[in-house]
Amino acid sequence: MNNKALIESTIAFVKEELKGAEGGHDWFHIERAYKNTLAIAKNENADNTVVALAALLHDIADPKFYNGDESIAPQKASEFLLKQNVDSKIIEHVTLIIENMSFKNSFDLNTSFTSKEMEIVQDADRLDAIGAIGIARCFNYGGFKNRPLYNPDIPPKLNMTKTEYKAAKAPTINHFYEKLLLLKDQMNTKTGKRIAEKRHAFMEQYLNQFYAEWESER
Repeated sequence: MNNKALIESTIAFVKEELKGAEGGHDWFHIERAYKNTLAIAKNENADNTVVALAALLHDIADPKFYNGDESIAPQKASEFLLKQNVDSKIIEHVTLIIENMSFKNSFDLNTSFTSKEMEIVQDADRLDAIGAIGIARCFNYGGFKNRPLYNPDIPPKLNMTKTEYKAAKAPTINHFYEKLLLLKDQMNTKTGKRIAEKRHAFMEQYLNQFYAEWESER
């Protein structure tokens, strides 16, 4: 199978798998992350097949929708790619990216895998978690989980462990401080850092407006 046909087949597979998915983690999130990936990869020396496949398959089974099970996504991705007769080294690389790129894994100092390809896809995915769309996704998921928008009596919990982060049920605004506002300084590539600066500034502006309205500022 040529590369174009492989990408088309992967897109069709992902669209089918994510039918009915929560709005912040649906096909359109994948599509945005994929486009971000291609844009970043233009300025990096990386394997374009690996980054494309990893971007398309990275959220094929987000653990938060599978009782925290982190093994399902890499397994599904590997099984799909095997059926497409993809080279075993590419499959292994894509699987390792899916297993290690999530923000929650940044809590684990023992994570040893990294690659230029993972850095690109990680940046692309994180860019979709910040800025205007990041804010929309954050509140969409908070509504999906029936969480309060904000509670001044529940402060953000910083310096969490991975286990604590995965179990968090705090108000949605807290997530800005527990993850979203931290992403700018965790970008890997020059392109990712440049775009993140602008989106980070927008989030700060949004939060200022949010608190002003919360206090009924006139």
